[in-house]
Amino acid sequence: MRRSMTKADPGQLDRDSALRMARWSVALLVSIHIVNFADRQVLAAVEEPISRDFGVSMAKTGALSTAFLVSYMLASPLLGFLGDRLPRWKLIGVGVLVWTLFSGGSGLAGGYAALLVIRCMVGIGEAAYGPVAPTILADLYPVERRGRVMAWFYAAIPLGSAAGYAVGGLLHEHWRWAFLSTMPPGLLLAGFCFLMPEPRRGQSDRPTQPATRNRLADLRVLLRNPSYILNTAAMTALTFAIGGVGFWMPRYLKLRGEDPQSAGVWFGVILASAGLLATLLGGWAGDRLRGRVRGSYFLVSAGGMFLAAPLLLLMMVIPFPACWAVIFAAVFCLFFNTGPSNTALANVTFASMRATAFAINILIIHALGDALSPWAIGLVADRAGLETGFAAMATIIALGGAIWLAGVGRLEADTARASGG
Repeated sequence: MRRSMTKADPGQLDRDSALRMARWSVALLVSIHIVNFADRQVLAAVEEPISRDFGVSMAKTGALSTAFLVSYMLASPLLGFLGDRLPRWKLIGVGVLVWTLFSGGSGLAGGYAALLVIRCMVGIGEAAYGPVAPTILADLYPVERRGRVMAWFYAAIPLGSAAGYAVGGLLHEHWRWAFLSTMPPGLLLAGFCFLMPEPRRGQSDRPTQPATRNRLADLRVLLRNPSYILNTAAMTALTFAIGGVGFWMPRYLKLRGEDPQSAGVWFGVILASAGLLATLLGGWAGDRLRGRVRGSYFLVSAGGMFLAAPLLLLMMVIPFPACWAVIFAAVFCLFFNTGPSNTALANVTFASMRATAFAINILIIHALGDALSPWAIGLVADRAGLETGFAAMATIIALGGAIWLAGVGRLEADTARASGG
């Protein structure tokens, strides 16, 4: 009796295995990103009791965020350089381990100076992750699908921020435990990183792209890339505004008469729902319009900024509870650009130097953005009130939209040049 056997297609098995690994990679990186931003926003949510317990001004508690971001942005170029040369998953694992230990250590700080140093160390740990993680996603997914995948990755920003606000709100008067609570998930995720296989650099780009491009001349090409420069400038404006407003929002809600604990939870819910929806829809819109509308990623990003600016001003005059709806709309518009702008950043840079490109971007947007804004708004608030600082942010947001709009005409050509098209 003849037996019939169906042989599996080796090529199909390889494709299925690669797809499975790509999905696991996205899931792990998104999870790490959530914990990353939860840690950042826990500090914002418990800023007031830290200020009270350590007897420091609003400008000094704002400087805690600045210290973290300064160390993060200064360490990013070096770790981005290493990310273009060393196994990336292992580098990410070490970074997650470092920032997790120091994040928990924030809850053990005996004074303001100790907490300032600890937050700097958290920034160094995160610098091993921020510039490197997007390059893994860019290697796993082609240009045509990259926007949606990047959207899922950056959707972790509002989700993690919301978790940080919620945890900080619930543990508002026990702020040390809020920091300590970030340790268990961080340690678990760091362990998973060391088990992940390393994808080949540039495997999802067209084969005509140069295999190695790490010379100084290539960096000069990057810095002369109009789309890269304009994208970084617009992201700087956004980061300045959203970093400052996000840090001081819990304090502002209390000034408006809202209970700190419930307001922190409600703001977290809004940040998670509006931010997640906007990030995913923005990535989908950029991909959907690509090929139909010139410079779609920049156009989508600009549209969100132009809508967010007046909504931020409106937030300061609408009474509660109706103001929660305005805050939801403002958060939605601010996050609508997250997927498209970061996708454009990956698309206009060569695969072999993407980590370096993201690192330089991180250095600039934080050095001129949210490394300054929490401290600057705190300084203004000590003299003229938070409303004055928030009003200035609306102008900065509109400026970012104008910069993205200016880059619409250059984006397609720069993308084709970087991807070998």
